[in-house]
Amino acid sequence: MMPTDISEALVVAISARALFDLEWENDVFQHQGLEAYRRFQREHENKILVPGTAFPLVAGLLSLNKGVHPDGVRLVEVVIMSGNSPDLSLRIFNSIAHYELDIARAVFSSGAPLHDYFKAFNVDLFLSRSEQDVTNAIKSGIAAAVLYSPPDGFAPEDEIRIAFDGDAVLFSDEAEDVFQHDGLEAFIQHEQEKAKESLPEGPFAKFLKTLSYLQKKNNIGREKLQLALVTARSNATQERVIRTLREWDVHIDQAFFLGGISKDRILREFKPHIFFDDQDVHGIPASKIAPAGKVLRQQNALSSIKTAKGGKA
Repeated sequence: MMPTDISEALVVAISARALFDLEWENDVFQHQGLEAYRRFQREHENKILVPGTAFPLVAGLLSLNKGVHPDGVRLVEVVIMSGNSPDLSLRIFNSIAHYELDIARAVFSSGAPLHDYFKAFNVDLFLSRSEQDVTNAIKSGIAAAVLYSPPDGFAPEDEIRIAFDGDAVLFSDEAEDVFQHDGLEAFIQHEQEKAKESLPEGPFAKFLKTLSYLQKKNNIGREKLQLALVTARSNATQERVIRTLREWDVHIDQAFFLGGISKDRILREFKPHIFFDDQDVHGIPASKIAPAGKVLRQQNALSSIKTAKGGKA
Protein backbone atom coordinates (compact mmCIF):
# COMPACT_ATOMS: atom_id res chain seq x y z
CA MET A 1 0.00 0.00 0.00
CA MET A 2 1.33 3.41 -0.98
CA PRO A 3 1.81 5.97 1.83
CA THR A 4 -1.09 8.38 2.27
CA ASP A 5 -0.44 12.10 2.72
CA ILE A 6 -2.76 13.56 5.38
CA SER A 7 -0.73 16.74 5.94
CA GLU A 8 -3.40 18.96 4.33
CA ALA A 9 -6.38 17.34 6.07
CA LEU A 10 -8.04 18.36 9.31
CA VAL A 11 -6.92 15.58 11.66
CA VAL A 12 -9.00 14.83 14.74
CA ALA A 13 -7.58 12.39 17.27
CA ILE A 14 -10.13 10.92 19.61
CA SER A 15 -10.12 8.46 22.47
CA ALA A 16 -12.41 5.45 22.37
CA ARG A 17 -14.24 6.75 25.46
CA ALA A 18 -14.91 10.04 23.64
CA LEU A 19 -16.29 8.37 20.52
CA PHE A 20 -18.28 5.68 22.33
CA ASP A 21 -19.93 5.48 25.74
CA LEU A 22 -17.50 3.31 27.69
CA GLU A 23 -18.22 4.66 31.16
CA TRP A 24 -19.57 1.34 32.44
CA GLU A 25 -16.43 -0.39 31.19
CA ASN A 26 -14.23 2.28 32.72
CA ASP A 27 -16.03 1.80 36.02
CA VAL A 28 -15.16 -1.90 35.87
CA PHE A 29 -11.52 -0.96 35.33
CA GLN A 30 -11.48 1.59 38.16
CA HIS A 31 -13.19 -0.62 40.76
CA GLN A 32 -12.38 -4.20 39.73
CA GLY A 33 -8.99 -3.88 38.11
CA LEU A 34 -7.33 -4.60 34.79
CA GLU A 35 -8.01 -8.33 34.59
CA ALA A 36 -11.74 -7.87 35.21
CA TYR A 37 -11.76 -5.12 32.59
CA ARG A 38 -10.04 -7.33 30.03
CA ARG A 39 -12.43 -10.17 30.72
CA PHE A 40 -15.46 -7.90 30.39
CA GLN A 41 -14.28 -6.47 27.06
CA ARG A 42 -13.58 -9.88 25.56
CA GLU A 43 -16.93 -11.24 26.69
CA HIS A 44 -18.71 -8.26 25.10
CA GLU A 45 -16.55 -7.63 22.03
CA ASN A 46 -19.44 -8.42 19.68
CA LYS A 47 -21.81 -6.07 21.50
CA ILE A 48 -22.03 -2.75 19.67
CA LEU A 49 -21.11 0.29 21.73
CA VAL A 50 -23.46 3.24 22.24
CA PRO A 51 -22.34 6.57 20.72
CA GLY A 52 -20.41 8.84 23.07
CA THR A 53 -20.05 12.60 23.41
CA ALA A 54 -17.96 13.19 20.28
CA PHE A 55 -19.85 10.79 18.01
CA PRO A 56 -22.05 13.49 16.35
CA LEU A 57 -19.01 15.67 15.65
CA VAL A 58 -16.93 12.80 14.22
CA ALA A 59 -19.76 11.51 12.03
CA GLY A 60 -20.49 15.02 10.81
CA LEU A 61 -16.89 15.92 9.99
CA LEU A 62 -16.30 12.65 8.16
CA SER A 63 -19.33 13.38 6.00
CA LEU A 64 -17.40 16.33 4.51
CA ASN A 65 -15.28 13.79 2.61
CA LYS A 66 -18.24 12.56 0.59
CA GLY A 67 -18.47 13.79 -2.97
CA VAL A 68 -16.28 16.85 -2.49
CA HIS A 69 -13.06 15.88 -4.24
CA PRO A 70 -13.28 13.34 -7.06
CA ASP A 71 -9.47 13.03 -7.06
CA GLY A 72 -9.69 11.25 -3.71
CA VAL A 73 -8.20 14.02 -1.55
CA ARG A 74 -9.80 13.85 1.89
CA LEU A 75 -10.60 16.95 3.91
CA VAL A 76 -10.96 15.24 7.30
CA GLU A 77 -9.17 12.33 8.93
CA VAL A 78 -10.07 10.79 12.30
CA VAL A 79 -7.59 8.75 14.33
CA ILE A 80 -8.58 6.61 17.31
CA MET A 81 -6.04 7.05 20.11
CA SER A 82 -6.61 4.67 22.97
CA GLY A 83 -4.70 3.51 26.02
CA ASN A 84 -6.21 0.06 25.56
CA SER A 85 -4.14 -2.88 24.40
CA PRO A 86 -4.50 -4.08 20.78
CA ASP A 87 -6.00 -7.30 22.13
CA LEU A 88 -9.03 -5.34 23.36
CA SER A 89 -9.54 -3.31 20.18
CA LEU A 90 -12.00 -5.63 18.41
CA ARG A 91 -15.07 -4.15 20.08
CA ILE A 92 -14.00 -0.66 18.99
CA PHE A 93 -13.47 -1.77 15.39
CA ASN A 94 -16.74 -3.72 15.34
CA SER A 95 -18.62 -0.62 16.50
CA ILE A 96 -16.87 1.63 13.96
CA ALA A 97 -17.91 -0.80 11.20
CA HIS A 98 -21.47 -1.01 12.53
CA TYR A 99 -21.94 2.77 12.34
CA GLU A 100 -20.13 2.92 8.97
CA LEU A 101 -17.62 5.47 10.22
CA ASP A 102 -14.86 6.01 7.68
CA ILE A 103 -12.00 5.70 10.19
CA ALA A 104 -8.91 3.94 8.90
CA ARG A 105 -6.30 4.76 11.56
CA ALA A 106 -5.89 3.89 15.22
CA VAL A 107 -3.32 3.75 18.01
CA PHE A 108 -3.70 1.27 20.88
CA SER A 109 -0.83 1.97 23.26
CA SER A 110 -1.35 -0.53 26.13
CA GLY A 111 -1.05 2.33 28.60
CA ALA A 112 1.95 4.06 27.02
CA PRO A 113 1.64 7.86 26.60
CA LEU A 114 -0.42 8.84 23.56
CA HIS A 115 0.96 12.32 23.08
CA ASP A 116 4.20 10.97 21.62
CA TYR A 117 2.29 10.15 18.43
CA PHE A 118 0.41 13.41 17.85
CA LYS A 119 3.03 14.90 15.53
CA ALA A 120 3.30 11.65 13.57
CA PHE A 121 -0.38 12.00 12.64
CA ASN A 122 -0.37 15.82 12.23
CA VAL A 123 -3.12 16.07 14.86
CA ASP A 124 -5.08 19.34 14.92
CA LEU A 125 -7.56 18.45 17.68
CA PHE A 126 -7.60 15.87 20.46
CA LEU A 127 -10.76 14.92 22.37
CA SER A 128 -10.79 12.62 25.39
CA ARG A 129 -12.51 11.85 28.68
CA SER A 130 -9.07 11.69 30.36
CA GLU A 131 -7.81 14.94 31.85
CA GLN A 132 -4.28 13.56 31.97
CA ASP A 133 -4.22 12.79 28.23
CA VAL A 134 -5.67 16.21 27.41
CA THR A 135 -3.06 17.88 29.61
CA ASN A 136 -0.31 16.06 27.73
CA ALA A 137 -1.83 17.15 24.42
CA ILE A 138 -1.85 20.79 25.54
CA LYS A 139 1.80 20.50 26.56
CA SER A 140 2.46 19.24 23.02
CA GLY A 141 0.81 22.33 21.54
CA ILE A 142 -2.37 20.55 20.39
CA ALA A 143 -5.88 21.98 20.75
CA ALA A 144 -7.53 19.59 23.19
CA ALA A 145 -10.58 19.30 25.42
CA VAL A 146 -11.91 17.02 28.15
CA LEU A 147 -15.39 15.92 27.15
CA TYR A 148 -18.33 15.96 29.51
CA SER A 149 -20.78 13.05 29.55
CA PRO A 150 -23.05 12.96 26.48
CA PRO A 151 -26.44 14.68 26.71
CA ASP A 152 -29.59 12.59 26.67
CA GLY A 153 -31.52 12.48 23.41
CA PHE A 154 -29.34 14.89 21.45
CA ALA A 155 -30.30 15.07 17.77
CA PRO A 156 -27.88 17.14 15.64
CA GLU A 157 -28.87 19.29 12.71
CA ASP A 158 -27.94 18.21 9.19
CA GLU A 159 -25.19 20.80 8.85
CA ILE A 160 -22.23 20.52 11.22
CA ARG A 161 -22.42 23.15 13.94
CA ILE A 162 -19.45 23.96 16.16
CA ALA A 163 -19.62 26.59 18.90
CA PHE A 164 -16.80 28.21 20.83
CA ASP A 165 -16.39 30.38 23.87
CA GLY A 166 -14.09 33.33 23.25
CA ASP A 167 -11.60 34.21 25.98
CA ALA A 168 -9.20 31.39 26.98
CA VAL A 169 -10.56 29.28 24.08
CA LEU A 170 -10.36 31.09 20.72
CA PHE A 171 -8.44 33.98 22.25
CA SER A 172 -5.78 34.02 24.93
CA ASP A 173 -6.69 34.42 28.60
CA GLU A 174 -5.27 37.97 28.68
CA ALA A 175 -8.65 39.68 28.92
CA GLU A 176 -10.12 36.94 31.12
CA ASP A 177 -7.31 37.47 33.63
CA VAL A 178 -8.16 41.19 33.82
CA PHE A 179 -11.77 40.29 34.58
CA GLN A 180 -10.82 37.69 37.20
CA HIS A 181 -8.34 39.95 38.99
CA ASP A 182 -9.86 43.41 38.63
CA GLY A 183 -13.57 42.95 37.92
CA LEU A 184 -16.04 43.78 35.17
CA GLU A 185 -15.48 47.54 34.93
CA ALA A 186 -11.72 47.10 34.57
CA PHE A 187 -12.31 44.40 31.94
CA ILE A 188 -14.57 46.68 29.89
CA GLN A 189 -12.11 49.58 30.14
CA HIS A 190 -9.20 47.31 29.17
CA GLU A 191 -11.00 45.96 26.09
CA GLN A 192 -12.24 49.37 24.95
CA GLU A 193 -8.74 50.82 25.24
CA LYS A 194 -7.39 47.92 23.15
CA ALA A 195 -10.35 47.74 20.76
CA LYS A 196 -8.16 48.32 17.69
CA GLU A 197 -5.61 45.67 18.76
CA SER A 198 -6.14 42.03 17.81
CA LEU A 199 -6.57 39.61 20.67
CA PRO A 200 -3.71 37.11 21.04
CA GLU A 201 -4.49 33.60 19.80
CA GLY A 202 -5.91 31.09 22.24
CA PRO A 203 -5.56 27.29 22.22
CA PHE A 204 -8.36 26.78 19.66
CA ALA A 205 -7.47 29.62 17.28
CA LYS A 206 -5.65 27.38 14.82
CA PHE A 207 -8.50 24.85 14.87
CA LEU A 208 -11.02 27.61 14.14
CA LYS A 209 -8.88 28.88 11.24
CA THR A 210 -8.70 25.37 9.80
CA LEU A 211 -12.48 24.99 10.01
CA SER A 212 -12.91 28.38 8.36
CA TYR A 213 -10.58 27.24 5.56
CA LEU A 214 -12.66 24.08 5.08
CA GLN A 215 -15.85 26.12 5.04
CA LYS A 216 -14.54 28.09 2.06
CA LYS A 217 -14.02 24.93 0.00
CA ASN A 218 -16.30 24.30 -2.95
CA ASN A 219 -19.43 22.31 -2.07
CA ILE A 220 -19.11 22.97 1.67
CA GLY A 221 -19.97 26.52 2.74
CA ARG A 222 -22.25 27.36 5.63
CA GLU A 223 -24.83 24.91 4.24
CA LYS A 224 -22.65 22.07 5.55
CA LEU A 225 -20.55 23.74 8.26
CA GLN A 226 -21.55 26.54 10.63
CA LEU A 227 -19.32 28.20 13.20
CA ALA A 228 -20.56 30.14 16.21
CA LEU A 229 -19.10 32.29 18.97
CA VAL A 230 -20.98 32.06 22.27
CA THR A 231 -19.39 34.46 24.74
CA ALA A 232 -20.29 36.03 28.06
CA ARG A 233 -18.93 39.34 26.71
CA SER A 234 -21.46 42.12 26.16
CA ASN A 235 -21.76 44.55 23.27
CA ALA A 236 -19.50 46.93 25.20
CA THR A 237 -16.50 44.70 24.42
CA GLN A 238 -17.42 43.26 21.03
CA GLU A 239 -15.29 45.52 18.80
CA ARG A 240 -11.97 43.88 19.63
CA VAL A 241 -13.45 40.43 18.96
CA ILE A 242 -14.84 41.40 15.55
CA ARG A 243 -11.59 43.07 14.51
CA THR A 244 -9.61 40.02 15.60
CA LEU A 245 -11.73 37.65 13.52
CA ARG A 246 -11.33 39.99 10.55
CA GLU A 247 -7.56 39.96 11.03
CA TRP A 248 -7.64 36.14 11.06
CA ASP A 249 -9.80 36.12 7.90
CA VAL A 250 -12.31 33.94 9.75
CA HIS A 251 -16.04 34.10 9.03
CA ILE A 252 -18.23 33.37 12.04
CA ASP A 253 -21.77 32.49 11.01
CA GLN A 254 -23.39 33.42 14.30
CA ALA A 255 -22.06 35.39 17.27
CA PHE A 256 -23.80 35.71 20.62
CA PHE A 257 -22.62 38.43 23.03
CA LEU A 258 -24.65 37.39 26.04
CA GLY A 259 -23.61 39.86 28.73
CA GLY A 260 -23.98 37.23 31.45
CA ILE A 261 -27.09 35.39 30.18
CA SER A 262 -26.80 31.62 30.56
CA LYS A 263 -25.18 30.05 27.51
CA ASP A 264 -27.28 26.90 27.62
CA ARG A 265 -30.32 28.94 26.50
CA ILE A 266 -28.58 29.77 23.24
CA LEU A 267 -27.15 26.29 22.80
CA ARG A 268 -30.58 24.75 23.18
CA GLU A 269 -31.60 26.58 20.01
CA PHE A 270 -28.31 26.42 18.09
CA LYS A 271 -27.81 22.67 18.77
CA PRO A 272 -24.07 22.44 18.13
CA HIS A 273 -22.39 19.13 17.43
CA ILE A 274 -19.97 20.32 20.11
CA PHE A 275 -19.38 23.39 22.28
CA PHE A 276 -16.01 24.34 23.76
CA ASP A 277 -15.70 26.40 26.94
CA ASP A 278 -13.03 26.79 29.61
CA GLN A 279 -15.29 26.99 32.67
CA ASP A 280 -17.46 24.35 34.32
CA VAL A 281 -20.00 27.02 35.26
CA HIS A 282 -20.82 27.22 31.54
CA GLY A 283 -19.69 23.80 30.35
CA ILE A 284 -21.71 21.64 32.74
CA PRO A 285 -25.12 23.24 31.96
CA ALA A 286 -24.21 23.24 28.26
CA SER A 287 -23.37 19.53 28.36
CA LYS A 288 -26.97 18.74 29.36
CA ILE A 289 -28.11 20.36 26.10
CA ALA A 290 -25.43 19.44 23.57
CA PRO A 291 -22.04 17.67 23.41
CA ALA A 292 -19.50 19.83 25.20
CA GLY A 293 -15.82 19.88 26.07
CA LYS A 294 -13.78 21.73 28.66
CA VAL A 295 -10.69 23.57 27.43
CA LEU A 296 -8.15 23.43 30.24
CA ARG A 297 -6.42 26.72 30.83
CA GLN A 298 -2.67 26.38 30.36
CA GLN A 299 -1.58 26.94 33.95
CA ASN A 300 -4.26 24.60 35.26
CA ALA A 301 -3.50 21.95 32.66
CA LEU A 302 0.18 21.81 33.49
CA SER A 303 -0.53 21.13 37.16
CA SER A 304 -3.58 18.87 36.83
CA ILE A 305 -1.55 15.96 35.51
CA LYS A 306 -0.38 15.27 39.08
CA THR A 307 -3.93 14.79 40.35
CA ALA A 308 -5.88 13.44 37.35
CA LYS A 309 -7.57 10.08 37.82
CA GLY A 310 -6.88 9.03 34.24
CA GLY A 311 -8.73 5.84 33.32
CA LYS A 312 -8.86 3.70 30.24
CA ALA A 313 -9.23 5.61 27.01
